[in-house]
Order: sequence, then structure tokens, then C-alpha cells
Amino acid sequence: MKRQYKFILGGSVVLIIASLVVLLIGQDNLIGPLLISGLAFGAIGLRGHTFFKGFSFTILIFSAVAASLFYPQLFTEWGSFNLKKLIVPLLQIIMFGMGTAMSFKDFVGVIKMPRAVGIGMACQFTIMPLVGVSLATVFRFPPEIAAGIVLIGACPSGLASNVMVYLAKANLALSVTLTACATLLAPFLTPFLMKTLAGQFIPIDSWAMMLSIVKIVIVPILGGLLFNHFFQGKFKWLDKAMPLVSMAGIAFIITIITAAGRDSLLTIGLALFAAAILHNVAGYFLGYWACRLFKMKENDCRTIALEVGMQNGGLASGIALEMGKVATVGLAPAIFGPWMNISGSSLATWWREKVPENE
Repeated sequence: MKRQYKFILGGSVVLIIASLVVLLIGQDNLIGPLLISGLAFGAIGLRGHTFFKGFSFTILIFSAVAASLFYPQLFTEWGSFNLKKLIVPLLQIIMFGMGTAMSFKDFVGVIKMPRAVGIGMACQFTIMPLVGVSLATVFRFPPEIAAGIVLIGACPSGLASNVMVYLAKANLALSVTLTACATLLAPFLTPFLMKTLAGQFIPIDSWAMMLSIVKIVIVPILGGLLFNHFFQGKFKWLDKAMPLVSMAGIAFIITIITAAGRDSLLTIGLALFAAAILHNVAGYFLGYWACRLFKMKENDCRTIALEVGMQNGGLASGIALEMGKVATVGLAPAIFGPWMNISGSSLATWWREKVPENE
């Protein structure tokens, strides 16, 4: 680790400790700047560490979330412009980037691995929605918060799961196929699951939700697929820029949602964070052992576990916005997203070191 990164990381620790000290002595006006800058420096410092490098983006999101909690006015309106209006366009750009990272060949996996894909799809759209509604009921969250937990469970996986499967040295081809298929099924299955499971909490307009998913996900991804098909390799700068644009877009979306739902988050934040952790971990655990029951290969079990446990939080946030409830329904996806990157990276790293026997 280079000296400059050690210096930055050391500064991060000092700033975070200082924020705790001023909290204890009652200097509330200093907590925000110290904590925000401490987390931001920590994200930069971790970039210089081989093992913890993958966590830097998540720490940066925590810094952005802290900023939106302490200074929500900066992330709600700029003049007369409401920043919530940027969420859907940003998601469409992110989904377009997801499409450019895929190809029509990714869907061939359905033919090559029908059993694995079928089991993966079944796990994806049963485990997480059912665990979500169970947690929402057990924790007795307010109706719209509870609906948000079901929503994140009813969404498909995203590109983050593909990255984690790659890091884990599991079955990347299966992962990409599952993500592609789940995304195409989302306009039908997500509204159905929300109507069936979340309808007890709030009214669900299935048709409007289906159109929202098509607008936010399907159309941009198809555009990205076509772009990749006809212009593959011709715009290398775009290939390099899209991951950065996607990360910046996700961070900005989370800060907007956090600022909008600040009051609710301060009231039930710890309980919601606990529910998000349980939801995510249950997805990994049940996804893995469901596949073991079907006597699937170890690498396929790991792949499906990551696919089940990691959801498309961006899509869930966009749906919440389209429902007009981003400050409540959108809170669970905003918390689930950063956490799943931490847990997914940790699990992938652990599995990476444990090569399955005879595979």
C-alpha cells in the first residue's frame, strides 16, 4: 500500500474518531462535516489496498448518504427543480449501460443450461419476495415501508451479481443468463408479486407498474443490446465511461431517496437496516441450500445464491418513484443496495479462496 493512501486512510480514521468525540461533547454542528469527509477519505484510501479496494465505492455511498442526512436540502431541490425528477433518467442511462455490457448470446444459456436456469428463476422469484413479506410482517413496519421491503424482494437481480459471481470464480455464464432472463420477466412477475404480497399493505396498480418497468428497464436494455450488437468495440471510451457513470448515478439516486425519506429513516433506520441485512443474508443462504437440495454443482449453487441475494435496487427505487412513494417505499431499496455490495463482495472473496473439489 503506497504511502499517500496510508496517509489518506489515517486521516479518515482521525476524522471519524473526531466526529464521535464532538458527538459526545454535544457539538452537533461539527458532526456532519467530520463524518462526511472522514468516510470520503476512507473511500479514497481503500483504493490503495488490494483486498479492501472493492469496498471503496460502498464507503463513498455511505459518505453521500451521510451528506443527505445532515444536509437534505442539498439533495431535494435546486431552485425550483425537484431532484427526484432525475431518478428515472439516471436509471435509464444505467440500464442502457447494462445492455451494452450484454449481448443476445447471453440468452442462449437458457438452451444450454435449462435445468440450472429454471431452478435459478424459481429461487429468484420465490425466496426473496416471501422472505421480504415475512420480515415486513415480523418487524411491523408502517405499510409503505413494508411494501418497499417486498418490492426489493420482487425485483430481478442486476449487474452487481454478475460482478460478484466473477470475483467468486463461479459460473459467470449462468449468472449473466439468469440476470438477463429475470430482467425480461420482471415486467410480468414483479407487478404480480407486488399485487399478491404487498397488496395487503398498500394499493398496487399492476398495469402501471408493468409499464414503469418497461420504460425504466426493458427499453433502455434493449437499446443497449442493439448498440452493442451493431457498434461493439467502435466506442471504447463509452465502455470505459459507463461503469463510472453507473456508479455515480447509483450514488446520486441513493442520496436523493435518503434526503426525501430522511424523517422516516431517522425514526426506523436501525430496524430497517436490520431487516435489509436479514433479507440479503437469507437470500444467499436459502438460494444456496435450495440448489444443494437439487444436487447441483457447487459453482452453480454459489452462482444462484449470489443471484438470489443481490437484487436490482435501482429498479426498485424507480418503481417507488413512479408510485409517488419514493420517500417511503423507496427507503428499503436505498438501504439494501449499499449493504448487498458489502456482503456480496465479502462472500465472493471468501468463496474465491475455497475452490470446489472436483470442479
